[in-house]
Amino acid sequence: MSAELVCLTLIAARSLRDELFDYLSEQRDLAPGFTASDVAGHGPDVRLQTSAERVKGHADELMLRTILPAQDAAQLLDRLKAAFAGSRVVYWIMPVSEFGVIDVPNR
Repeated sequence: MSAELVCLTLIAARSLRDELFDYLSEQRDLAPGFTASDVAGHGPDVRLQTSAERVKGHADELMLRTILPAQDAAQLLDRLKAAFAGSRVVYWIMPVSEFGVIDVPNR
């Protein structure tokens, strides 16, 4: 029986981009890869840190996602909480019903 897969999503200030990329790249035992994209943060708890963000009305943020077994997600989250304490990284974990790669068939 295979382990239950989940998607761990992180939302962080873009200023943490390089630090998060480096950190996650070092955690290959739990997260062999991740996907990242730039996002616009909205809401009452979002901090607009620059004058440009205040003019635009949203925070320039980064979203990272990784698919991994639920137990590994819990361990990775514990590590992230220790390494990025106070950084206001937002996270959530959702179940993944199916995960795979569509590849070129062998010929």
